[in-house]
Amino acid sequence: MSAPLRIEKDHQRFRQIVKGRIRKDLRKFLSRGELIGKEGKHLVSIPVPGIDLPNFRYGNNNNQGVGQGNGEAGQTVDGDESGIGPGGTEPGRHILEVDISLDELADILGEELQLPRIEPKGKHNITTVKDRYSSIRQTGPESLRHFKRTYRRALRRLIMAGVWDPDNPKMIFERSDKLYRSWKPVKMPQSNAVIVYMMDVSGSMGHEQKELVRLEAFWIDAWLRRNYEGIESRYIVHDVHAKEVDRETFFHLREDGGTKISSAFKTCRELLDQQYSPEEWNIYLFHFSDGDNSSEADSRECCQLLKEHLLPTSNQFGYCQVASAYGSGHFINVLREHLGEAENMVTTRVNTKDDIYDSIKEFFTKGR
Repeated sequence: MSAPLRIEKDHQRFRQIVKGRIRKDLRKFLSRGELIGKEGKHLVSIPVPGIDLPNFRYGNNNNQGVGQGNGEAGQTVDGDESGIGPGGTEPGRHILEVDISLDELADILGEELQLPRIEPKGKHNITTVKDRYSSIRQTGPESLRHFKRTYRRALRRLIMAGVWDPDNPKMIFERSDKLYRSWKPVKMPQSNAVIVYMMDVSGSMGHEQKELVRLEAFWIDAWLRRNYEGIESRYIVHDVHAKEVDRETFFHLREDGGTKISSAFKTCRELLDQQYSPEEWNIYLFHFSDGDNSSEADSRECCQLLKEHLLPTSNQFGYCQVASAYGSGHFINVLREHLGEAENMVTTRVNTKDDIYDSIKEFFTKGR
């Protein structure tokens, strides 16, 4: 086996080991946020401890090892009676950071949580033109040269000419050896989706609550982006008034006012009416709160807005209630009482980071 093929095989094996470790510890990753430490445009850098490719090591142990060697039973090792000894000289175990694509991450999430693929609505309404590399030709730019086919063609020519020397392999390419990838434009149906995140930023929503929301939103993004060609994310914050903000502000803004949830739903309705037609967009709405609202009247108005405007036009409305020492936690009961029969509404409780795993599964278990 040639060295490049052997390296590629080892790399694939290593990727399988990494994916297996992530899948095994997925609940831990979801709850502790290791996967969000270094997030790039297409990759996430993951600290994965304790991954070593197995290999054989030969040598003579000379009867040395744990529990062997000179000394009597019960004899103390180096150090005083308190157990404090001199500093060690051996290297510790290192944590390996591995880059994994968001698509691979979403696939692991879907497999582990047994999430069904989402079937987008209106997927034939938007058509995009993409270049598909589907053939080979003898002319083209060097950036599209097909190296493997060019190499095989040159090797075949040298062998047939009788000038190939396996002991002194030299490859000289001629113009006739070179092959290039060719493309043709194809029309492809594209499914677009918009995610509208809404969050209560009143005084009862502190840093701990926002961290729960940040982790949950990351996994919602990862799964939906795996199912759609194009995703847009919009962010709305509210206390007694609501406004649209950018992602950074969404996760860090904190107010000290009261709470009026209907203000967020009204702002969301205006946003969708102006920019996102339900005939062309798959719409996902998520609201995060500690369940505290200004009044029963406003809670009833929220239910009316959902029933008449938001639920009929969206694929799914998800309400995630995070635990807070200052919130009443009553709003989730209002939704379940008045809109519990709505098929595209899902409500979950997240009291600690360990609950995020079950919350994500509940949100997408029906593949809406």
